[in-house]
Amino acid sequence: VKTEVQNGTATASLMGQIPVLPIFTPIPDAEQRMVDLLQNSKPTLAGIAAILQRFVLKLHESNVKLSSLDPAKTPLAETVVNSFFGLAHEHLRPFEQVYQGRIIFPIRDDDSIFLSLAAFREHLLADTLEYAFTQAKHPERLFVGAVVQNCFGRVINGTTTIDTSGKPCKTGAQVIGKNAKGKDMVKVSDAPPDPNGIADFCAKFPLFCKNQVRVLYVHETESLGPAMARYYASKLWGGETFYIQCDSHLQFAEHWDGKYIQEIRATLNYPKSILSSYPPGFQEGHTDGTVKETSGARLCTCETLAQDPNPVVRITNGGRSYQGTEPRPTQIPFMAAGFFFTHASFLKDIPFDPYLPWCFMGEEIALSMRAWTSGWNMYAPRKNYITHQYRPGRMGLPKFWGTVNRLYGGGAWNNRLQSRTIQRIKYLVGYPRARQNFHNKSDSIVLTDLEQYGLGRQRALKD
Repeated sequence: VKTEVQNGTATASLMGQIPVLPIFTPIPDAEQRMVDLLQNSKPTLAGIAAILQRFVLKLHESNVKLSSLDPAKTPLAETVVNSFFGLAHEHLRPFEQVYQGRIIFPIRDDDSIFLSLAAFREHLLADTLEYAFTQAKHPERLFVGAVVQNCFGRVINGTTTIDTSGKPCKTGAQVIGKNAKGKDMVKVSDAPPDPNGIADFCAKFPLFCKNQVRVLYVHETESLGPAMARYYASKLWGGETFYIQCDSHLQFAEHWDGKYIQEIRATLNYPKSILSSYPPGFQEGHTDGTVKETSGARLCTCETLAQDPNPVVRITNGGRSYQGTEPRPTQIPFMAAGFFFTHASFLKDIPFDPYLPWCFMGEEIALSMRAWTSGWNMYAPRKNYITHQYRPGRMGLPKFWGTVNRLYGGGAWNNRLQSRTIQRIKYLVGYPRARQNFHNKSDSIVLTDLEQYGLGRQRALKD
């Protein structure tokens, strides 16, 4: 293990250091790192992180201005959407264009794993990291890219100073009792700053944080939903052999890393294979942390719920479970965004889309269609090696859409903004009405660079 970590140190020094702590520490020599990345064909993780930090900072400055506008006098939804796409075009698109169609770093052939974690005000982040590393067969080969979206405190206007005193944050909608009709009554209350799971984990496991954890910090006011957070996290990949994307409230089985590697190599289409599922759940406080390996289930069904604010196809866990006698993983039609494991060449063929702010549903059907048409097969792992904390609304945990709604003065602002940008997914999926609507619509801005993040050319969608 010691030798492996030393090798990791050498690799990290070549790629440039991303400060893990304190929060929001600027990248050293950021300007030169960005020039090297964009103009000199010298990509480093530090240069990429500098671009992401700059984008998030500009987004914060824009949100401060936009949140002060009067919706009665300004077409606020259109202004906010246009502002986001303008910032993405200015700060993210140049990077995306330079590395379009190619892998940023050489993929190492050492069975290393990159773990993508998007965390929104996550109280289980430190636990998730601890399970991932301590249960791994080869923790020295595990590298993490975490996007930590927290309420760190109150940002003093016009500065980057954070005031952590008192209770500057908000809870989620917490159940406080029943009304006369027996229905839940909820309340959002003031709260102290969120715990930083990275700091808690690094205090306990400093060696792993030295070179194997990469972090982008984001104020909760700049949280744009899971699709954007996962885009950021994907850019913290540094050449590892395998790529796993999952939620930040998980528990891991013993030697989960080696078992998933063995499982994906058993698929017929490897290396262009994706393992994906909806893992079984666990309840906080009702488990000792030991993950019992259970039979996997297939993602074979989907649905559209008319009651969704912006209805779109969503994947469901309606497939049959494995019986235990199958010689290899079974192919499935869909992949989940909350857990998939694949070879890192996935990032070249299906790069993450930087133009999906405020979206929640729709991410999975878009990924599934893009992967299939790019020649990748999706498979259900025969065993579950992780468990997931599923979070119904009654838990009262903060949601990113609550923050978006508060940012613009209350009301269903996230739904309004999402109703614009989800048209990008519907257009890609082939909704007839979405395609008709864009022929003469001014907000075709949401289709920016869709050909780069659209369907692949290896298979026809009808196949």
